[in-house]
Amino acid sequence: MKILVPVKRVVDYNVKVRVKADGSGVDIANVKMSMNPFDEIAVEEAVRLKEKGVATEVVAVSCGVAQCQETLRTAMAIGADRAILVETDAELQPLAVAKLLKALVDKEQPGLVILGKQAIDDDANQTGQMLAALADLPQATFASKVEVADGKAQVTREIDGGLETLSVTLPAIVTTDLRLNEPRYVTLPNIMKAKKKPLETVKPEDLGVDVAPRLKTLKVAEPAGRKAGIKVPDVATLVDKLKNEAKVL
Repeated sequence: MKILVPVKRVVDYNVKVRVKADGSGVDIANVKMSMNPFDEIAVEEAVRLKEKGVATEVVAVSCGVAQCQETLRTAMAIGADRAILVETDAELQPLAVAKLLKALVDKEQPGLVILGKQAIDDDANQTGQMLAALADLPQATFASKVEVADGKAQVTREIDGGLETLSVTLPAIVTTDLRLNEPRYVTLPNIMKAKKKPLETVKPEDLGVDVAPRLKTLKVAEPAGRKAGIKVPDVATLVDKLKNEAKVL
């Protein structure tokens, strides 16, 4: 079975993002970029399934600028066998990415697609669900445990009330949650090996996909500063302030 793992290049989670002066977006000039943490979990899970003998090949995919090759090399250093970059300088929104991935699913015919539940830059949490709809495949989101056997994937997912277990027939789409696994540390020998693994580059037009944005960002602004909190001497004072000042009671 082949596993397809989409990965996204985002601003590193340790970096404090800054909004551009004109409010048009986030300033990413000279900012450290890395693989989306949820996608890193997806790559790790795919590699573990291969190590168990469930999968025969893990293919990493990224859509975006040429620098996404670095993210794909990281995925291959974790254990992916090869990579595909859909290179474009256009602003890619979730629907466009889902259409590109659908075209690659049609081409590669994977038995399983594992991707992060959301990216930490836009927090959209849409691509996996859109891909499942476009490809007409079963989906299991927010996975905290994945077991594959007999042509089915049993996925334990986190919901508001606790845990839910789903059984989906392969091929299927799975999106990962934080508690699915802890990605391995990438060693220098594996980084060197990743440089020799095949990386194919295609364009959106090669896949017959229009990636023109459907949405327009009007303004990006930082959250308003919060006022400092205060300490109260007792519960009676707290209730009084909640009732008369905050007016939430």
